[in-house]
Parts: sequence; C-alpha cells; structure tokens
Amino acid sequence: MTSQQARAFWVTAPGHGVIRDEPLPGAGAADATVRTLFTGVSRGTESLVFSGAVPESERERMRAPYQAGEFPAPVKYGYCNVGQVEAGPEALVGRRVFSLFPHQTRFVVPASALNVLPDNVPSGRAVLAANMETALNGVWDAGIQTGDRVAVVGAGAVGCLVAWLAGQIPGTAVCLVDTNPLRAPVAHALGVGFALPAEAPGERDLVIHASGSPEGLTTALRLCAFEATVVELSWFGSRQVALPLGEAFHARRLSIRASQVGHVAASHRARWDYRRRMALAISFLSTPVLDALITGESPFEDLPQVMRALADGSRDAICHRLIY
Repeated sequence: MTSQQARAFWVTAPGHGVIRDEPLPGAGAADATVRTLFTGVSRGTESLVFSGAVPESERERMRAPYQAGEFPAPVKYGYCNVGQVEAGPEALVGRRVFSLFPHQTRFVVPASALNVLPDNVPSGRAVLAANMETALNGVWDAGIQTGDRVAVVGAGAVGCLVAWLAGQIPGTAVCLVDTNPLRAPVAHALGVGFALPAEAPGERDLVIHASGSPEGLTTALRLCAFEATVVELSWFGSRQVALPLGEAFHARRLSIRASQVGHVAASHRARWDYRRRMALAISFLSTPVLDALITGESPFEDLPQVMRALADGSRDAICHRLIY
C-alpha cells in the first residue's frame, strides 16, 4: 500500500461488512493527514447502521460528519477515531488527536476537525470521547442537582459514563441498572450503585434511559418518583416502542424528555459550542477508572467479524476498541 492509500471498513449490505483499499484525497493547506492509532465501536448506533435499521426518515439526520456512501449500504460509518497527525499545519504534526472519523487506517480532514489530546489522556482511552460528549450533554439535559436520587438504566458506554458523571455531583445517589449482572463490578469501579431491573430502587428524582430497549424504558418509568423526568438517550432506529402510559404515568405526572448530542443542551447552548463541549468531554478521560469501560479489543482487520458479533449479541461489550 502506498502513502496515498488507506484501508477502510464499509457496510456493504445489512449485516455484512468488508475492509477495502481506497485512495486518499489530496491535502490542501488547511488539511491534516492522520494515521489512526485506535477506533472504538459505538455499539448501539453502529449496530443499527450495520443491521440496516436506520429509518428512511432519519437518514439525513443520522449522517456521521465524515460518512461516505448512503444508508442502508454501502456506507462507511463511525465517529470514535484516535490518531497521530503525519502531515499538515506545523503545530499539529506529531500530535495525538481525536476526530469523528470512521474506521480507516489513514485519512485527510480539515485541521479544524481535529481535537488535540492533552498529555494526561492516553490514546487508548480517548476512543471514549464521543460517548463522553453524549453523556455530558445528557447530564446537562437532565439538569441533575446536588442531592438528587438518580437511576441510569442501561450500562452501555453512554449509560456508564452518565452514571459516572452524575456520581461526581455532591450528594447524588446514583444507581446503574442493567439486566447483565456482570456490569456490577463496572458500576462499583465507577463509584456508583448497581441493581438488576427487578431490584432497582424506585422513587428516583431523575431517571436517564440508555439501554436501547423498550423494556428498559418501561423500567425507567417504573423507577420515577412523583413528577420525575425520564431523559431518553437511546435511539431506537426504525423500531416501534410501546409504553405503559396508563398505569401510574398520569397520576405521578411523569415526563419523558429526549436528549441528543447533535445540539448542545438548551441549558448551555447560549455559551457553549461543539468544540468547547468536546474539549471538556476529553478532559474527563484523564481518569484511569474509565478504562473499566474498554471491555474488548481486536485488530482493525477483524472488524467485519467483530461488528457482526456485536450486532447479533454473540459478543458482549461496553466499548470495543480496535488497534491499528
């Protein structure tokens, strides 16, 4: 392979992916060429993309910043890339950077699209940056306050990071809820409680749902105290979700609020832009305990098989990291 080529992962049809050789575009004066060190699989969203489950009505909104191709396939998709700048503006050459680029060995992007990693953030942990940004925005949307009783339903990467962030707020009592008992040690490493759905404590002031399953959202409603809010971070793709909006939903005056990372939370939008939010998210990744969320690792060349296993559930992972 020449210096003007790269290898990239493409979803070629629902449930199928391949790694292809492709040429790199020419780099302009304001561009940088990056060699990838690690990428992470954003399991929930990327499984929907891999399975061809992005609804037609959402295909434009669901585009990743450097996506190539169109849904359902062929499409090159992903947004958890950590690399090192090989060429470009002098101040960036040799620096480690995070970007919202798909799974690819080398790439060219505008230098302005790169987020330089602080020295105290390891490259391997930085694959969590996009998930941390989503979690941070969700915590802002939830408006968690000192002393709140909080449940986070769903111990995937975003749910775990939300629970960790919420647990940093003084006086909060945070419980991470998941159907998988193997998530208990992860919750304890993050400094929060853990419960299976049937054992989860109720009367929560705020419940954040991030399981990606309708059953999880039903659990979230059940855990709410009077006039509490469920903040919905899951994205269901083309699936229809049935909810028990009879029962105690009206009597308890409950609310369901959407949170989505594409817009800065309304509470911060007047003063924060995307770059400032991402810089804060990346700064949190200096915390070694967050390595507990990296539960699998594979060579990049294995991604077609790994993605199939993550999508069909035969391989479990909070965050799966790929090595280049």
